[in-house]
Amino acid sequence: QVQLVESGGGLVQAGGSLRLSCAASGRTFGNYAMGWFRQAPGKERLFVAGISRTGGRTAYADSVKGRFAISRDNAKNTVYLQMNSLKPEDTAVYYCAADRIPNSNIVTASEYDYDYWGQGTQVTVSS
Repeated sequence: QVQLVESGGGLVQAGGSLRLSCAASGRTFGNYAMGWFRQAPGKERLFVAGISRTGGRTAYADSVKGRFAISRDNAKNTVYLQMNSLKPEDTAVYYCAADRIPNSNIVTASEYDYDYWGQGTQVTVSS
């Protein structure tokens, strides 16, 4: 069992930056690929970024490439999402998720592959 707690959301003006953190409980954080998803009001939850167990591979949605960066610190059981050049369309609840996967070099963008989810943190970008 893994418990995930997101933090770092808030209100920011367009063009600004935020850094989200997701702290995981347990001593097996390194066994999980990690992902960030987001859900805007009235819309489906979408993949934003993912990182493999060791951090050696990352993946991004086209809408955030070049603006967002995912990273992880396995010693601190934490995954981060650095968000730069924010746009109003980035407004959403952001969720982190953990995918227990034996392969250390795989990242998946499908929410159905993720086993554990955080409660989410609200990000609001004003124009």
